[in-house]
Amino acid sequence: MRAGARLLYFARTAVGGIAATPGTAVVATATIAVSLVLVGAFALLVVNMEGLLDRFGDALQVTAFLEEGLPQAERQHLARVAATVEGVTEVRLVSEEEALRRFREGVGRGFALLEGLGRNPLPASLELTLAPAYRNPEGLARVAGSLEGLPGIADLASGEDWVEGYVRALALVRGLAIGLGAILALATTLIVSNTIRLAVVSRRDELEILDLVGASRTFVNVPFLLEGLLQGAAGGALAWGLLYGLFRIVLPGFEFGLELVLGGVSPRFFDGPESVGLIGGGALLGLLGSALALASETRS
Repeated sequence: MRAGARLLYFARTAVGGIAATPGTAVVATATIAVSLVLVGAFALLVVNMEGLLDRFGDALQVTAFLEEGLPQAERQHLARVAATVEGVTEVRLVSEEEALRRFREGVGRGFALLEGLGRNPLPASLELTLAPAYRNPEGLARVAGSLEGLPGIADLASGEDWVEGYVRALALVRGLAIGLGAILALATTLIVSNTIRLAVVSRRDELEILDLVGASRTFVNVPFLLEGLLQGAAGGALAWGLLYGLFRIVLPGFEFGLELVLGGVSPRFFDGPESVGLIGGGALLGLLGSALALASETRS
């Protein structure tokens, strides 16, 4: 049998096997879909949290607030000193007037409150842009430590505590997703294996005839492996559709709050490669379940 004809036979037999045992096919597909919906929900959360961390990391900087009344010459000197600190790629001197302008443009209504104070309470500052390797809690602490205690610097702000706490939260969510995924993958593989095994048992007479006419074990097994693969891919596609529907239905009610939590970043759904990965994960689960079922049936 030529390769093309053999592939056509395998595909036709696999589809016929699914049609012959629709109950087991539905159970296997639904099981995979439910598992991937749960894992996919965690994965979506991780993807969006990582997006916020990347966005925040690109803008991460150390801000050194200067003492009130510091002469311009000393401000320029501090800027030159800060530029020599390891990990600093750029230093920007922000005057009191520019800080007030930024506050007015960023907050808007808060400017009326500042006018009532009679003077500008915002200090001048140095904004230090960091090299990518230093945009992490350790790098922030190292740069801030190099500036701490310098004459003319009143206070330092780096966001180190926020970044460190956020990284820990992200690691926790990622760990939960991996743990849940591993547990569900094992349970799903076992359930799919049992359902595929029922299909194998229901077609035992056909398999015995193939064995009598000299069909190889591979020739007999490939259609069942394809069945598992197709059911898994269908489960993955169903999970993707359910997640997308939930994302579009649920998101509008929580979008404003989520944007606040995500720092103004609009939540996003899986992109093309991530969607393919979800569906491919379902196909892999189906394939593993079929392989396990065939191995068990062979031993028995």
